[in-house]
Amino acid sequence: MELFQNRKIVIATKHEKEKVIKPILESNLDVHCFIPNNFDTDQWGTFSGEIERNEDVLNTLRKKCLNAMKENSCDLAIASEGSFGAHPTIFFAHADDEVVMLMDTKNELELVAREISTDTNFNGSYVENKSELLAFASKTKFPSHGLILKSSESSFEKAIKGITDEKLLLEAFENLSNQYGKVYVETDMRALYNPTRMTVIEKAVNKLVNVILSQCPNCETPGFTVTEVKEGLPCEWCNSPTRSTLSFISSCKKCNFASEEKYPHQKTTEDPMYCDFCNP
Repeated sequence: MELFQNRKIVIATKHEKEKVIKPILESNLDVHCFIPNNFDTDQWGTFSGEIERNEDVLNTLRKKCLNAMKENSCDLAIASEGSFGAHPTIFFAHADDEVVMLMDTKNELELVAREISTDTNFNGSYVENKSELLAFASKTKFPSHGLILKSSESSFEKAIKGITDEKLLLEAFENLSNQYGKVYVETDMRALYNPTRMTVIEKAVNKLVNVILSQCPNCETPGFTVTEVKEGLPCEWCNSPTRSTLSFISSCKKCNFASEEKYPHQKTTEDPMYCDFCNP
């Protein structure tokens, strides 16, 4: 893409996310990716809880990008931020919610994409013996995925991270259990210890590239994407507006140009079963 061609972009990470980010950006945007030396993303919070995450996702991403650019004399950056917990719409399911941001201070651009996936090993549990520990490890894809052992769920005084070897896992468990009795084990959600999460980040970055390549028809600024979904697809029987999607509104952040795409799901009427009048 001409806007980014041959420019340097800093990947604001310390957890090897460049493994999935770099090839996607370089092949699609013709940029030159690099990773900063000793860039501490933990200052904005850690998954294991030693440092609380006080900012919302977008502000955290902005700070990562701006700090990485400042430290590396660069005007183009990308960062990602993940969170784990209950899925927003699927009951009793864990989810990995990944957000990626590309910031371009030269062109005053901030482009964002998000991927929510139930494909995650996110979990944690107290274990009292080696059998329970190994059962948890097997369930959470160990040893390809790392584990963390702690004296308790809320204590970080004795936290052993990045365990990917069964011998070391059992040794660490024995040491902690001798001191505290039961031990808290949790999945290590840092990207370099979690290939499943890395795959979700990869999907989010591919989405971001699609956002970047969607140019405004009026001013050619990247990021011309759907900003509003309009309801009102008419019922096939009574022609009343339903709650189903009638159109997508795409708009440009730069010049405010907007366009409407009607019937984005390739249907002009809705099944009466979804009509509040025909099927109240």
